[in-house]
Amino acid sequence: MARLNAVLDVSVFDAPPVRGGLPYAVVDEPVLSDWSTKTWVGREGRVLLTLFDGGERPVRVRSLLAAAEEGLEALPPDLGEGWRVVRLALVRSRVLRVGDRWRGTSEFLVRMYRES
Repeated sequence: MARLNAVLDVSVFDAPPVRGGLPYAVVDEPVLSDWSTKTWVGREGRVLLTLFDGGERPVRVRSLLAAAEEGLEALPPDLGEGWRVVRLALVRSRVLRVGDRWRGTSEFLVRMYRES
């Protein structure tokens, strides 16, 4: 979330806001699984970023998704507390109209570890 706040010019939330203007971004809770070995603790996760916007065309939401994807690709490997990113890859991205709003989603695969 800190990286997205640094690269996006919109508010980034960890849950849909009760109030707030468009556009905004929501990072869902990641789905994590074990990716450990005998010598280190590892996690593999799927992280979903969703951007919400209004308007007649999805130009801004596409631009924001591109900025988020580019910003996350440049994420430094050191996450702090001993965790390091081994792989961060875009799995899928999609923009669609839902009611009178645009919704853009990008799903990322993240693999990380820390020494035991």
